[in-house]
Amino acid sequence: MYLPAVESPQDVRLRLTVHYDGSAFHGWQYQPDRRTIQGELISALSTLADKPVSVMGSGRTDAGVHATGQVACADMPSSWTPESLRRSLNAILPPEIWIQSSSIAHPDFHPRYGAIARTYQYQVGTEPKARSPFHARTCWTLEGQLDYELLKFGASELVGEHSFKAFAKSGQPERGYLCSISQAQWSHSDLGFCFEITANRYLHHMVRYLVGTMVDIARVKRQKDDLRRLLSAEPDLTTSAPAPPQGLFLVNVQYPEHIEFSQIPPSASSKSIANV
Repeated sequence: MYLPAVESPQDVRLRLTVHYDGSAFHGWQYQPDRRTIQGELISALSTLADKPVSVMGSGRTDAGVHATGQVACADMPSSWTPESLRRSLNAILPPEIWIQSSSIAHPDFHPRYGAIARTYQYQVGTEPKARSPFHARTCWTLEGQLDYELLKFGASELVGEHSFKAFAKSGQPERGYLCSISQAQWSHSDLGFCFEITANRYLHHMVRYLVGTMVDIARVKRQKDDLRRLLSAEPDLTTSAPAPPQGLFLVNVQYPEHIEFSQIPPSASSKSIANV
């Protein structure tokens, strides 16, 4: 869905940084008959604006996937300052969604098409406490240990530009399969292991297929060089099953340095700010 530049002089484009627990939702994208994050934001913002409001996000996350750095934007009446909107949204949104910050954006700002990179993290729970109900819905719990050196080796194979056709649930032939990975690494975490990846773009389920395959390599269920062979599109070789959605988090969205955001509208008076 295309979001045109702000047209009404009474409106201002506001950028939101959104956290959400994806367990309770059917993904980000609005669906008229299902509970989604975009749908909840549309409802809340439309209530506050007293008119229909469109909401755009930096990317669509699937059902069960979480975010601590989703970026969204909406055009709101200029009487709303960023902080007053943030507080009001958090007062009426469901508890699974939290607005971390709000700022004034350029009238042409688009959170999806303006982004130059996105960072995801995937949590794998191998420690006993990962099975706690307070952790199990935000990580992939596994029995046994993983070979950390094999995990690190797999991540190192990903950096650079590759075709990830083998790691996509559904293709995007109009844009191709090439993705440029600027960083990919595994680290130890309280629950077990955490995979972090930054890329200019992603294919559908790509991160989950990568994690599923690397975990199988680290469990010695696959050959060490399988990841490289899959990236080389070797025939008759398939990925492992995708890792489940609940371990995946969208944690950061990067924009060009020239895109600036302001916490206070340039036209706002000191009196109006003080009344927030």
